[in-house]
Amino acid sequence: MCVTAVESRPAGVALTPSPGGHRPFGARVKAFVALTKPRIIELLLITTVPVMFLAAQGVPDLWLVLTTTIGGYLSAGGANALNMYIDRDIDALMDRTSQRPLVTGMVSPRECLAFGIALAVISTVWFGLLVNWLSAALSLGALLFYVVVYTMLLKRRTSQNIVWGGIAGCMPVLIGWSAVTNSMSWAAVILFAVIFFWTPPHYWPLSMKVRDDYARVGVPMLPVVATNRVVARQIVLYSWVMVIVSLLLTPLGYTGWFYTVVAVLTGGFWLWEAHGLQSRAKAGAAGAKLKEMRLFHWSITYVSLLFVAVAVDPFLR
Repeated sequence: MCVTAVESRPAGVALTPSPGGHRPFGARVKAFVALTKPRIIELLLITTVPVMFLAAQGVPDLWLVLTTTIGGYLSAGGANALNMYIDRDIDALMDRTSQRPLVTGMVSPRECLAFGIALAVISTVWFGLLVNWLSAALSLGALLFYVVVYTMLLKRRTSQNIVWGGIAGCMPVLIGWSAVTNSMSWAAVILFAVIFFWTPPHYWPLSMKVRDDYARVGVPMLPVVATNRVVARQIVLYSWVMVIVSLLLTPLGYTGWFYTVVAVLTGGFWLWEAHGLQSRAKAGAAGAKLKEMRLFHWSITYVSLLFVAVAVDPFLR
């Protein structure tokens, strides 16, 4: 979900540790942290914690918030490490992933695999013992879905990879709700659906920007196999469904005026940007003139503001 800084060297040429195999301890620590993809996990936690406030209709137990947050980081970090292990061949050929630890040689594939499995096991036990076993099952399910269904089965086979693979990124919403209530609710399902429909129009603009990377390694992201006009049309379609779904919480009695105002304003601006991208695509804009990254950056702001509203709303009702 984020663009990695790229060093000025040919794609596919992996860096190797310094002569003699010396790998500085500090750099190694940073490399293992990088395996967890912290910036992606930030987004996952943004959708987890506010849902806990909604589920509690106020301030949830802060120890529970802490344990859920730590467990979520460990689980998502394990999934991301295993994703890097599986994708290490194409990561070495893509500019945006050329500085990942397995490509640079700072972490070996065996170390990465062991690290990912360890985090998966630890996070599941952590959730089960310190939160509840429903949350543990949801967490493990999200990890397995991301690693097996998305990374191993969908990513290199279908242009719908990010649509269905995005289900893994929706699970933190359910985990946050179940952590507080040890049950499910239509509120959690609606917010799950918001993230489900948010994911494609969030990621496709980035894929448009780096389509050459994906084309080089044969990953059929939608912008690789379809024109900008087709991709933009799909972005608009998913955007409308996302905004409509986000507004269902209030008529069903889960949120009040504050969330509704935020959802309408942020959703309206999203639709403005999405239709703007479609207009530029229809006009044949390409390169910098397409301005596809405007929607990508706004998508992160949108989901942050929407879920902050989810957390704040119970205090204003």
